[in-house]
Parts: sequence; structure tokens; C-alpha cells
Amino acid sequence: MTGHKLMFKGLKLWSSGRATWINRVHEGVIVRGSGKAFFASCNPKICVVGSGPAGFYTAQHLIKARQDAEVDIYERLPVPFGLVRFGVAPDHPEVKNVINTFTQTAKQSRCSFYGNVNVGKDVSIEELQQAYHAVVLSYGAEGNRTMGVPGEQLAGVYSAQNFVGWYNGLPSCQELNPDLSCETAVILGQGNVALDIARILLSPVDILKKTDITQPTLEALERSQIRNVLIIGRRGPLQIACTIKELREMVNLPDTRPEMVAADFNGVAEALKDVPRPRKRLTELMLKTALDTPGEKEQERRNKASRSWGFRFFRSPVEVLGDPDSMRVVGIRLAVNRLEGEGEGARAVLTGEVEDVKCGLVISSIGYKSVPIDPSVPFDSRKAIVPNNMGRVQHVSGLYCSGWLKTGPTGVIATTMNNSFDTARSLVEDIDSGTLDVSISKPGSQSISALLEKRGVKPVSFSDWEKIDNAEMKKGEASGKPREKLLSVEEMLRVVQT
Repeated sequence: MTGHKLMFKGLKLWSSGRATWINRVHEGVIVRGSGKAFFASCNPKICVVGSGPAGFYTAQHLIKARQDAEVDIYERLPVPFGLVRFGVAPDHPEVKNVINTFTQTAKQSRCSFYGNVNVGKDVSIEELQQAYHAVVLSYGAEGNRTMGVPGEQLAGVYSAQNFVGWYNGLPSCQELNPDLSCETAVILGQGNVALDIARILLSPVDILKKTDITQPTLEALERSQIRNVLIIGRRGPLQIACTIKELREMVNLPDTRPEMVAADFNGVAEALKDVPRPRKRLTELMLKTALDTPGEKEQERRNKASRSWGFRFFRSPVEVLGDPDSMRVVGIRLAVNRLEGEGEGARAVLTGEVEDVKCGLVISSIGYKSVPIDPSVPFDSRKAIVPNNMGRVQHVSGLYCSGWLKTGPTGVIATTMNNSFDTARSLVEDIDSGTLDVSISKPGSQSISALLEKRGVKPVSFSDWEKIDNAEMKKGEASGKPREKLLSVEEMLRVVQT
């Protein structure tokens, strides 16, 4: 620029031929002797709450889109990756490869990880808002949708979230200790999580021994008496929520045979011509499995199988039946439904009929739900989401949300990726347009770290997590597994401190 010259070495500034000495340079703001800012160029300081896929994908896009953005990720547990670590089935290691991408993000110089920090308890949202230009809530859906039927509090009834957390090593679920001494288990819900649970319950233990499933779970499965798993849905085969990959794994699961009710598939083949291709392929595989006479080899395999599984359609839970003496589940009463309407929009309507199924284990896989984190954050308790517009939290400037907290618990990791990128784009647009003011200097993690220290909270850094990671992999190596997870926060923190 003609007539303007900045010389940072000597902290001398020439402007229109007149020399002005600069008193200080702080956080990108150059301040003159008069105390007034000459120009401001603050790095946007952004904080992300939650280190699952939504949190990491949001951070990844922000760092890429804004070369000056500094992103801090806060996580309640000492370990990152959320549902990738604690939700993905142990026998699906390929899905966990996304951790490599998240690790690259965490190791960027403009990204920091603060584990073992419980936002809402150790530090408030207001405190984060004071320290950062923007706060993105990405803490997922840790609550459970309840069935709302009598008997769901009986021993032997579990939410899918807690059951998955148990076999995946989530510290808060390690006291679950489910009793697997019954012959029949009932899973309510027909999504991928329901099929994951069915597969874990029925898989030969030798297969699971090569995964990162926890040792206590392996021991419980070795003692398991479960031989039959029924996967119940309130609607029909054309509305089932799982994917073809998950169904195919069930169909090919060693030492198991499918047992379906032929009448559940009445009229399904005729309706296939009008359904989209992915749904058509899924339904065709189901029809083939349920109705076709198997070939000689497949028939032989089924005859030898010691365990069975099957879908039951048009059924809704009415009551979990218990033994009055032990207060344990001994069965479930199901209402028989019929469908009104067609395709995805079809509704289940009660017929007035009921049927009882004997079982000793009931797992409710009817959906996760988000929970409020802080009274200052708007929350729609009916939809269990933070009300937002493209990730911008309604009526709160500088507050954003991504992932299941934004949309509800839908889709797979790729869905979460796209929705998190959208939130990051909204945030970047707000910076670029000046809607979000980043010209004022913010202290970011500096002030939060001081607060946490005062409160006796010791955050876990990403390099601390790598110590835990190494310890788990070493432990796993000893027993021929990819890793043996540490199962308590205390154990994790002990490793960090060594």
C-alpha cells in the first residue's frame, strides 16, 4: 500500500509519512499510545462440546475453511470418538477407520482436545461463551426413549444404548451385568442397532474373540444360554429400518438359522414394483430368506444350526411380564397391529388382539434421544433436539449445534458428517458476513483452563489419550485382539498419570 508501511521488528509504524510508536501487540490487535486499536485481526476461537463424529467433523471443516480458526474440543470422558468407540459393533472394525481422520484433525496445530471435562457441570455454557467467539454443541444423544409400558423397570429389561455400551466398554454401563441364562431374547426395534445386538448375542464366541469386545462381555457370552432372538417391529417388512448389509450379516451368521412367519409377508412381493431400489433389494433378500426353499447346502447349514433368529412384524409392546417373586422378566405381551397407508408413511394401528411371548431378556432399541445440557440452552423436549436453523441455535448468537443434537438420532456416520459440515459452513458464513463478531479478543482455553484448575478438574490432552490408546493396544495384543479397552475412568486416568 502506498504511503503505509508496517515494520514489526522495530514495532515502528509509518502512516502517511508520520511515525507512530506502538505500545503493544496483543492477540493480533495493534494498540497505539492513545489506547485505541489501530487495526484488529483476531483469530476466531471456537469451542466444540463433544468429541464424537459430529464434534470432529465440525472441527475438521472449521479448520479447513478458516486458516485462522482455533478450535478446542471438550469431552466428558478421558477418551475421544464418542459413538465410533462406544456405539459401532466390535465386529465392524472397518467403520472405525474414521478414527484415523479424526486423529489427523486433533493433531492440527490449531486444534486442541480437552478430555475429562464435563460441560454443564465442570464448566458452564455461559463460561464457554465468554471465553470463545462461538460454541458448537455436538454432544450427541445419550438418553433413551422409553417404551412407556408397565414392567419396563423389571430386571432383565435394558435399553439398546446401555446394552451396546456394556459390550463396547462404556464406563457408565460396566455394572449392567446382564443375565443371559434364558433361552429367548426379544429385541424391540428393527434398525441396525437392533441387528448389531442380535448378532452379538448369537455370534460364535471364537469370532468375537478377535474383536475389541470387552473381556467381561466375552466371558458372559461364553456362559450365555440364549438360543433364539426375536427382532420385533410395529410395522411391516416394507418399513423395516435396517440396511441390506446388516441383514446379509444376519442371514450368513454361522451356526444360526432364520425363523420367520410366512403370513407377515403377504402382499409384499406385489408391492415391490413401486419401491425405491435400495428398499427393493433389502426386501427381496428378506423374502428370499423367509419364504424360499433353501438349496441343499443352505438347508444342511440350517439343520446343523444350534441358534435361531427372526423378524416379527406388526407387533407393539403392551406390557413386560414379570415373575412376582423375583421381579425378573419372564415374557412380553405384544399388541397385534395392522397397517394404514402405504410405504414409508404407513401407520401401525391396533387390532385389539394381543399375544404373549416367553423370554428372559428384553432389549428396547426404539431410539436414542438427546438431553438438555444447561438451562441457558434452548431445548425442544418433544423432539429432543436443540431448536436450530442450519445449525444456528435459535435466539442465541454465537451458539451452534451439530449431529444428533441438531437433527435427532438418524442416519449413519456419513449423514452426521454432512450435517456437521453444514453447521461449520453456517458458522464460517456468520464470521465472513460479520454476523458473528470476531474482532474482539477472546481468551479461549486460557481462561477455561484456569477455571478448571481452580475447580480441581484435570483435563486429558490428545497426547494423554495416545497413552491410553497404546496401553489398550498392548493389552489386546497379549490376547490376540486389536485392543482391550480400559473400562473405568479411574483406570484411564491412572494410565495418563504414569
